[in-house]
Amino acid sequence: MNLGLLARKPAGTDARANDVRVRVLDGYSPDTIRAQAGVPLRIVFRREESAPCSEQVVFPAFGRSATLPRDEDVAVDLLPSEPGVYEFTCRMGMLWGTLVVVPPREVPS
Repeated sequence: MNLGLLARKPAGTDARANDVRVRVLDGYSPDTIRAQAGVPLRIVFRREESAPCSEQVVFPAFGRSATLPRDEDVAVDLLPSEPGVYEFTCRMGMLWGTLVVVPPREVPS
């Protein structure tokens, strides 16, 4: 099942995307991200530590990962299509966070 798309350092900014910045230092901050199904989401990770565990972020349900060089912004673009709760982790599973995808808002007619 294709739940979305990831890209590293994409060019340009999608004005419709919800942008979230995540600091990587002894964990992810914030460690819970809320998003709406069907709405583009850009998560910008900034790794501020040298622990090898945090060199990569993994979205298992999406089958994707991104390398996080120290002191660089790395954007991960997602288009979550299905409501649900999805984990993201470091490559060793020691650091983890949660992506909570809620149903799309109903548009009044």
